[in-house]
Amino acid sequence: MSVFDYVNAILENKKDLIVDEMSEKSYDAYIVNRALSLHKDCVFYANEMNRYHQIDKKLQNDFLLNMVRSQKRPFAKWVKVEKSEDLIAIKKVYGYSNHKAKQVFNILTKEQIQQLKDICDIGGIKNTK
Repeated sequence: MSVFDYVNAILENKKDLIVDEMSEKSYDAYIVNRALSLHKDCVFYANEMNRYHQIDKKLQNDFLLNMVRSQKRPFAKWVKVEKSEDLIAIKKVYGYSNHKAKQVFNILTKEQIQQLKDICDIGGIKNTK
């Protein structure tokens, strides 16, 4: 059983999917709460379950099943972090973390960033003659 089956049960059909220990083990509260937090009307319920993360998975699922209104919601995409070649070059040359590389990125000029990218460039296809 997929974690998103639990999300669909909470959002749409209100069917209790936790019936034994195996189904309770497959319930991942973090993923369910994250998926619910993408919908405006479910944010507060997901946050409440994050606050009380220590309670049983069955109780968390029962709370969400009974509190969230059943309706068809549009698909919400998960936010993904964009990778910047400039930040990757800064991190590789200086050994900085993401946070520190973002701070340094604001200080460096375009020419300096290009120099760092040139340092990181390992080349293309090798000639095997």
